[in-house]
Amino acid sequence: MGALSGKTALVTGGSRGIGRAISERLGKDGARIGVHYGRDEAAAKETVAAIEAAGGQAFTVRAELGVPGDAEALWTAFDAQADGLDILVNNAGINKAVDGTLKRIATVTEEDYDQLFAVNTKAPFFVTQLGLSRLRDGGRIINTSTGLTHGAAKPELIAYAMTKGALDVFTRTLAKDLGPRGITVNAVAPGATDTDMNAAWLRGEGSQAARAATGAISPLGRVADATDIGDIMAFLASNDSRWVTGQWIDATGGALL
Repeated sequence: MGALSGKTALVTGGSRGIGRAISERLGKDGARIGVHYGRDEAAAKETVAAIEAAGGQAFTVRAELGVPGDAEALWTAFDAQADGLDILVNNAGINKAVDGTLKRIATVTEEDYDQLFAVNTKAPFFVTQLGLSRLRDGGRIINTSTGLTHGAAKPELIAYAMTKGALDVFTRTLAKDLGPRGITVNAVAPGATDTDMNAAWLRGEGSQAARAATGAISPLGRVADATDIGDIMAFLASNDSRWVTGQWIDATGGALL
């Protein structure tokens, strides 16, 4: 039996990148995984297939985040396939403006700002709010933050970092609120990670210098793989983390030292 056998987990943004690594690792540990996605159904089905091929159980949950009624739609889709929840991972997020670019304060529009906060901050707030009636006592809530909220400031990611700063406050406050139910709430903060989102500058032509420079920031001398983050999430989802709550977990590979 795995450490999470008999548990049910929901991973938002669980079909790609870090979310997929989280979904696969929790599935490997025995949890039945709700793999949430917004638009890429093929990726979600691939993640489910990978979990099942490894002997686990999973199902897809479709709901676009950042739009009116997103939390209600997500839980309606979840409830059709599961009865109750043990682990909620608020992982879904975006870091670019509406036009797909990174912007400094001078060029961030109200539309950019509103979309970033709608997906990264408002959605996890209300997904969690509506999920609390489904989350069993002793459960786990894990939020994906970023090293940018505690590390070197990046002007081109100002609005994104602000959304995650709010999520960090949400994490600490919710941990105190839900402690009497035995529910722990923590945030995991990755640094630069080798995922599809970062493929253009970490994997593309001429990316060797950028990859080497990024890896050199960590004392471990490499760029993070999505599985590095998924494994940390698995610890926080397990009973081994029962005395850890309200924490911001540095998952940058020591890049902030």
